[in-house]
Amino acid sequence: MLYPTEKNKERVILVAVDNGQNEFDTENCLDELEELAKTAGAEVVGRMIQNREAVHRGHYLGKGKIEELKNYISATDATGIICDDELSPNQIRNMSEMLDTKIMNRTLLILDIFAQRAKSAEGKLQVELAQLRYNSSHLVGQYKYMSRLGGGIGTRGPGETKLEIDRRNIDNRISELNRELKEIRRHRDVMREKRSTSGIPTVALVGYTNAGKSTLLNTLTGSDILAEDKLFATLDTTTRRKTLDSGIEYLFTDTVGFIQKLPHGLINAFRATLEEASFAHILIHVLDVSNPRHDEQMKVVYQTLDKLNCGDKPVITVYNKIDKENVEKPLPSDPRAIATIPVSAKYGTGLDKLCAALDDWLRTQKKCMEIIIPYNEGSMVELIHGNCEIIENDCRENGYYFKIYANDEMENRLKKYSV
Repeated sequence: MLYPTEKNKERVILVAVDNGQNEFDTENCLDELEELAKTAGAEVVGRMIQNREAVHRGHYLGKGKIEELKNYISATDATGIICDDELSPNQIRNMSEMLDTKIMNRTLLILDIFAQRAKSAEGKLQVELAQLRYNSSHLVGQYKYMSRLGGGIGTRGPGETKLEIDRRNIDNRISELNRELKEIRRHRDVMREKRSTSGIPTVALVGYTNAGKSTLLNTLTGSDILAEDKLFATLDTTTRRKTLDSGIEYLFTDTVGFIQKLPHGLINAFRATLEEASFAHILIHVLDVSNPRHDEQMKVVYQTLDKLNCGDKPVITVYNKIDKENVEKPLPSDPRAIATIPVSAKYGTGLDKLCAALDDWLRTQKKCMEIIIPYNEGSMVELIHGNCEIIENDCRENGYYFKIYANDEMENRLKKYSV
C-alpha cells in the first residue's frame, strides 16, 4: 500500500567512510548514491568522506568529523544525511542525537525507490516485506528519533504506518506477507513449469540498473514496457514471446537491475524475482559501455549472479549504447561470455547479430539430423515444424526429407526416421 508523502524536496548530504580497503572506489560509490538520491526525489547539496581505519561503532564518523558535519548541515540548510553504508540502530540513534537531523543509509534509499517503482502485486508485497524486515531490525523502539521523518525518503510504502505498530504487529504482518508471497510464488512455479514443458528456450536479460535491459526487450519483441533513463526504472519482471527471423521461438524475460552494495536483505526479499535468471536457459548480459565505470558494473553483475547460483549459465554480453559519443575503444573483454556483441538497443543496431548468436548457441544444444518421414505420417511433419529448426526440406520418393536441429526429446522421437 503506497501512502502520499510531502512534496517538499529533501536536501541531503552524502556521507561515506573510506578505510582504504573498500571493494569499490568511494567517490564512485557516492556518485552512484547521488543518482539514487535524485531518483528518490532528493536534492544533493554536498558530500563528505572521512578517511579512517574503520567506521566508528557508535556513530559511524569520528567525533571531530561529526562536529564538522553538523556545521556543514547548517551551512547548506540540509534536511538530512545519507550514509553509503549500512547503519546499526545505535549508530542511527546516536547520529540523530548528535546532528539533530534525519539519518538515512543506502538500504533505506533503495527501499524507497523500490516503493515508488513497484507496480505488480508481487512487487508491492516484496517491497513491503523488505521494508518491514528492515524496520523491525533497525527502527522499532526508536520512534523518538524517527519522529522527524514527516514524509519523504523512507516513508513510502508502509513507511508512515511503521511508527504506529509494535514489533508483534510487524511480525504478524511479515507472516501474512510471506503467506501471500508463497501463494504468488506457487503460481509462478506453475507458469515456469508450463514454459519448461513447452520446450521453448528462455532467455533472461540481466545487468546493472539503467543498462538498457527494458529498452532491449522492447526493441527485440515489440513490447512497450516502461523504459526510462533512471535507476530501477522497472522493478517487476516481464516475459515476452518472440519468433526470430530464423523461425525459432524464444521467451525473453526482463529482470530487476543489479547495483553495487545491494543489501543482502534486498537480495533475499527479491530472490523470487531475481531467480528468473536461474531458471533461464541462457542469459543476455546488458552492459552500458557508455558508462565510464562499466568494468565495475560488469564485476557487480557477475558477483550477483554467483550469489544467485547461476554463475554457470551461458552468457551473451551485449555492449549497449554504442551510439553514445563517449564510448571508448576498444570495447572491454568479457571472458565469461560465449559471445560479445556491440548493440544500440535504442536504435536496433546489432540486434541481428544478437539473434544470430542466440541461434548459434541453441544449435550447440541440439543434434543435427537427416530424416525421412513417410507420406502417411503427416502429424509427425507438423511436430517437426513446431519443435525443430529446419535447415533443408524436400519431397523424396519415399517421404518428406528434412535436415533439422533437434533437442534431446525430439531426437529420441525421430531417430527411427534417420537416414
